[in-house]
Amino acid sequence: MCTAVSYKTKNHYFGRNLDLEFSYHETVTVTPRKKQFSFRHMGVIKEHPAMIGMAFVVDDYPLYYEATNEYGLSIAGLNFPENAHYNSPVEGRDNVASFELIPWILSKCKSVEDAKTLLRNINITEDAFSEKLPPSPLHWMIADADRCIVFEHTESGGHIYDNPAKVMTNNPTFDYQLTHLSDYMSCSASEPENDFADDFAMKSYSRGMGGIGIPGDLSSASRFVKVAFTRLNSYTSTDESASISQFFKILGSVEQQKGCCRLGKTKDGSPICEYTIYSSCCNTDKGIYYYTTYENSQITAVDMHHEDLDSDHVVAYELVKGQQIRWEN
Repeated sequence: MCTAVSYKTKNHYFGRNLDLEFSYHETVTVTPRKKQFSFRHMGVIKEHPAMIGMAFVVDDYPLYYEATNEYGLSIAGLNFPENAHYNSPVEGRDNVASFELIPWILSKCKSVEDAKTLLRNINITEDAFSEKLPPSPLHWMIADADRCIVFEHTESGGHIYDNPAKVMTNNPTFDYQLTHLSDYMSCSASEPENDFADDFAMKSYSRGMGGIGIPGDLSSASRFVKVAFTRLNSYTSTDESASISQFFKILGSVEQQKGCCRLGKTKDGSPICEYTIYSSCCNTDKGIYYYTTYENSQITAVDMHHEDLDSDHVVAYELVKGQQIRWEN
């Protein structure tokens, strides 16, 4: 499963944890303006805003997990099993496959408002990228510096939700996730007050007791509550170093460690574990993509503006996965 976050200090930051039990060959990928996108049902886009994000590149086609375009609009696709529903093409609609939605939105939109307008006519189709890469069940979080929405395509059709929490995880549907936050409205980052009983004296015995009740398990509903609480109460200075550090700390509040979410065993008896493969943070104002991996806690950065953004071929950077240690003696 996964977690996505939108966060603003002086600049706007967008990123996610990718939580899975296996890794594709994902790379930090820059798609220049003249890289042509051919859509299954919507023709060809020959030129578009440049974009950067994490993608599995197949035959020079970036299958983006999340990305940001040069106008600062960002979108992430997160796992949405048993709820996502895709259709056959429908006449009169914008028929876009699930793997095409990120480049479709980022090629045509500059803002969340643009995306909302485009999404009203979207029909997500069941087209596979290839025989070996069937469609993944997804829903999407879309954000700019000021607004955030969630788009879900279920059996009842497409649904656009305003997202005041500016976070997203997985199941259940987003309307439930927002309602579920009300169960924790008594939790606070401040010290608690005694509302238990008027004639029963109580006092705190530890710092942080205002947050008692915030869940800490790895389920998507619990991660939604925990990351929303962390993000909404987050405080940092506005410089770049502090901002990206705080962003990774927010994602770190719901990261998954190997061994804590077991999905079965391999043939040799080793546990199959879901874990946080990478965490990302894109400064959407500057087009700088930062990331860490499970084995490498050092932050690595790629600046899209250091590339030729008028090229017609994607540029992909292999992830630095080995731990980077700074020796001082």
